[in-house]
Amino acid sequence: MKAYLLRAIGDFTYADVERPVCADDEVIVRVAAAGVCGSDIPRIYRSGAYSYPLIPGHEFAGTVAEAGKKADGNRIGKRVGVYPLIPCRKCGPCEAGQYELCRSYSYLGSRRAGGFAEYVAVPEWNLIELPEGVSFEQAAMLEPMAVALHAVRRSKIKRGQSAAICGLGTIGLLVYMILADMGLERILLVGNKEYQREAAAELGFDTDYFCNNSSENGDEWLAGMRGWGVGAFFDCAGTAESAGLAVRHTAPGGTVMLVGNPASDMTFDKNTYWKILRNQLTVKGTWNSAFKHEDRDDWHRCLDLTAGKKVMPEKLVSHRLSLDRLAWGTELMRDKKENYTKVMVLF
Repeated sequence: MKAYLLRAIGDFTYADVERPVCADDEVIVRVAAAGVCGSDIPRIYRSGAYSYPLIPGHEFAGTVAEAGKKADGNRIGKRVGVYPLIPCRKCGPCEAGQYELCRSYSYLGSRRAGGFAEYVAVPEWNLIELPEGVSFEQAAMLEPMAVALHAVRRSKIKRGQSAAICGLGTIGLLVYMILADMGLERILLVGNKEYQREAAAELGFDTDYFCNNSSENGDEWLAGMRGWGVGAFFDCAGTAESAGLAVRHTAPGGTVMLVGNPASDMTFDKNTYWKILRNQLTVKGTWNSAFKHEDRDDWHRCLDLTAGKKVMPEKLVSHRLSLDRLAWGTELMRDKKENYTKVMVLF
């Protein structure tokens, strides 16, 4: 089969590789769509992978082409999305059903072969069947959408409250889309590119509530827009600056949600730390998403939102490429050659 193979940091090539063989409890998924995550870029070009060679890609969907001896053969031909985290199902968090907190997990696309290939072996447990009306492209967006929903749910924000989001990549914009569907009183967006203002406007956002922090003073703008702070502040940027901004502009008793992967060491100055204490803020982390084979878990809820057209994640896809052009897409993201939101490979 054809796949993109990472042999070493920066050695990312389109190659002929052996088609995977599925274990007894696995299926083979013929990939139909695969999204490129921001975390794929450092994995490919800077920090590397756990082992080599690796086929990256953890946001993907497709059709079951083959089933192992212990898997349900009726799944063959079914259209599926794929939860990429493979829990051990033996540790304390797994026994509690918090599989995203597994202490000994594997992961499609980072610890074992993922979706930047024509075929991929997937544990049957990790499949979610797609209803009619949900496209493969939409299904490949379920993973980042579930990450966003998981953060929103952990914030416990409710209709009638206000929120702010700093960091307007795919996750930040998906957080906005989910909050907008909830009917929040006001949502403030803090980005660093005019393109993000345009992307938000295309989602129906009132750009009077957008701040370009690269040309405006985010602290002053937020103080002017919501002087007493917002009920929940989602830091999707993962910088010391954005985390500090979140703490300083969350209302007393509110919640700071730390969502973005850290871009550098994180420190709080004394005055910012005082804000946490004196405003009795709740500072929460969020990681991955909840997948429990239950109707109300993050993945099933995202599937319902997508099928019902309440949230349309495909609106964030800015580039659609064939598999052989994937390296061009990852280089675009690495070098920021042009504006992008989500780069998607369609097979």
